[in-house]
Formats: sequence, structure tokens, C-alpha cells
Amino acid sequence: MKLARFLTVSLSALALSACAAGPDYVSPIAPPTSSGPFISQSPAVSAAPVAADWWKLYNDPVLDGLVQDALAANTDIRVAVARLAKARAALSGAKSDRLPQGNVSAGATYGRVPVAQRAPGAPQEDWSVDAGLSVSYEVDLFGRVSRGVEAARGDAAAAEADADAVRIAVIADTTRAYADASSGAAQLAVARHIVGLLDQLLDLTKRRHDAGLATQLDIARVASLRDQRAADIPLFEAQRQAALFRLATLIGRTPADLPEIAAKRSVNLEIAQAIPVGDGAALLARRPDIRAAERRLAADTARIGVATADLYPKITLGGSAGSTGPNIGDIFGGGPLRWLLGPLISWNPNVSATRARIAGAEADSQAALATFDGAVLNALQETETALSTYARALDRRQALSSARDFAEQAQKIARAQQREGAIDALQLLDAERTFSDAQAALALQDAQVSGAQIDLFRALGGGWSKS
Repeated sequence: MKLARFLTVSLSALALSACAAGPDYVSPIAPPTSSGPFISQSPAVSAAPVAADWWKLYNDPVLDGLVQDALAANTDIRVAVARLAKARAALSGAKSDRLPQGNVSAGATYGRVPVAQRAPGAPQEDWSVDAGLSVSYEVDLFGRVSRGVEAARGDAAAAEADADAVRIAVIADTTRAYADASSGAAQLAVARHIVGLLDQLLDLTKRRHDAGLATQLDIARVASLRDQRAADIPLFEAQRQAALFRLATLIGRTPADLPEIAAKRSVNLEIAQAIPVGDGAALLARRPDIRAAERRLAADTARIGVATADLYPKITLGGSAGSTGPNIGDIFGGGPLRWLLGPLISWNPNVSATRARIAGAEADSQAALATFDGAVLNALQETETALSTYARALDRRQALSSARDFAEQAQKIARAQQREGAIDALQLLDAERTFSDAQAALALQDAQVSGAQIDLFRALGGGWSKS
């Protein structure tokens, strides 16, 4: 009857364990204006959904392979995956608190028993073997365990979002390093082409000098311009090599192990279609930093409940059984058996310290909410800025392309007029300088357009998908 009464009380306590202390989590709401179309619209983008594998829009199989290598071997991704594994292990540990906890003990001692405590006929010195089993179960009456699981689940989801954010960054950085190497090769080709044209002009000027049609000053001016443009070549070579070394690190290799094919491209990366950017609602759902901030807010909200549960008694149901005898055979052969069964109630009366922990948890929750709001605003700001920058980069490229065409036309006219003696060498030199500057500026702008595209994809959340 006593055991039945104990079980009845225990089951009643278990029925009440669904009550959880602390506030229930409610997802924060983003500003209504954040879900609509982006305000920085241009013909270069479309409202189509962001491609999950956006780097394939460049239609470059080499880049596709480099991205896959980076996803498989990048060290930052490996760190993020390890941290995710740690968070998931913590979640498993929190879930285990819902289960009964058991403990098995066994021991053997040899000693002397006082005469007054020794049974008649028993030896004065002998072995004593003891074995026991204890089981305890915390009745989660006030939700300490369930809120702990809820917090650990939020931490694990945040770590997963953090890992996605690292993948997005690595993909963008890999694409940028490959684009920088390609742009460096393109700028290097332009610089060498300009030097080649100026070499021809220098040779022509020298021949005109020999014919008495040009002065030594004309030769010096052309030679100076030629050497100025030649000085750009080592700079572009260094920038290209730096990009390739960075690319090797991103894919988890040493510079010497970088595949040769990664350095073959000598033209800028280009996308021949309007870039799909989606809308604000899709952006907020896709950005992993926002998902991480929201999950951390959920975890910090749950920790308020964990702290609040400490205001109330902790109830544990437990039982133990064991036996003691002079040898193992006596224990398992029906020797003296002891057992205990009953609840344990513990409570810390230091309410002030508990309320201080609750206040700290509430402050953490408010900070997490502010972090979430900031992540939303930052995502919108980054995306709108990237959209505007990309559109303006294209406008500038168009203007520079037109300027280069006109400069080339002027250069050809100046050369023809100089051969006919209609203009002097200084006017021809000015036309050559203008053309070389226009070519170099256009090559640099092509690189900046590629960078603006990658910045845009990164701001959009990269379209990362586990599939």
C-alpha cells in the first residue's frame, strides 16, 4: 500500500511536469517594409529567386571545381563544422537529462571488525564485498530540463546557421580570388599591349629622328611614357600571384599544389544575364546571420526559464538496491539485500541570487533581440548598397568603354596626321597617353564589375542550399 501510494504521488507530479517556468518564445517580426522589392532596381538585376549555385552563372567549369574543393577542404569550414558538432553534442547532453540517471557501484575491503560488532563464530579479520544500483529521475515540474533542451536546440540551430554563413563567405572569397586572378591576367595583357604599341611608337619616333623629322626630346617623351606603362606590369603580376596564393589557401592547399588550370583564365569573369536577386522577404529568410540571430534569441529566451525554475524546489524520484557480504557469491546468491525508494526535494533559499541570474538572462535576451534587429537592418543595408554599387559600376564601365573607343579613334587619327606632318610629336604623344589611360581604366573597371557582382551575391546570402 505504501509503495502504491508513492507511485500515485509520483505519477501526479509527472503529470504536472508539462508546466515550464519563464516566457514562451515568440519569433520577432521584421519591419513590414523589409519584405518588399528592393529599392535599388536596375536593368542588370531581376526579381527571380536567387540561384542556389550562383557561381555557375559565370559558366566556368574551373570555378565550379574550385568551389567544390573549397567546400570540401577549407579550414574555416572545418572549424565551423566542428563547432556545430560540439553544439549538437551539447544538445544530446541536455536531452539526456530527461532520462533516468543510473549509477552502479561495487567495492571490496579487507579489515578487522570489533568484537562487539562481530557475529558469533565470524572471523575477526575478513573481506567485505558491497555492490549496489541506484536510479534517479528529476521530475521536471517547473521546466528546468525542458527549457535547457530548448536553449541547447537554439544554440545548435544557431551553430548550423553560422556554418552556412562560413560556407557562403568561403564561396564568395573563392570566386573573388579566382576573379581577381583572371582580372589580373586581363589587366596584365592590356598593360603589355599598351607597352607594345608604345614600343612601336618609340621605334617610329627614332626613325623620324634619324630622318630629321623629330627631336631627341620627342624620343625622350615617348620613352618616358613607355616606361611608365611598363612599370604597371610587375604590379599586375604581383596582384595576380597574390590572388592565386589566396585561392590555394581557400581550397585547402599550399600555393605549390594549386591546380595549373586555375591560373589559365586571362579574361574577366562575366555574367551574360540579369542577376536574380529576389525580394526582401526571401533575403531575410535566406541570410544565415539572421537565422543565427533568431535562434540565439530563442535560446536566450529559454535560459530565462532555466533560471526561473531555480526559484522552485527540485524534485527527484530515486531508488537504490544493494547487498553486502564476505564474497561475491554471497551478494548474488541471496545474501542480505537492502533497498530504498522515495522522492528527494531540494531547494536553494537564496532567492536574491536566483533573481539576479534571471535578470541577467533577461538582459541577454534583450541583447539578442537587438542583435536580431541589427542583423535584419544590416542585411537590407548591405544588399541595397551592393545593388546600387553594381548598377553604378556597370554605368561607369559603359562610359569608360565609350571613352576607350573614342580615344582609340583619336589615336589612329593622330598617327595618320603625324605621318602627314599635320601635327607635331607632342600632340601625338598626348593622344597615345589618352588611349593608354582609357584602356587601363577600362580593364580596372572590368575587375571592379566582377567584384561588385560577387559582393552582391554575398549580400544576398549567396543562395546557400544544403542540397
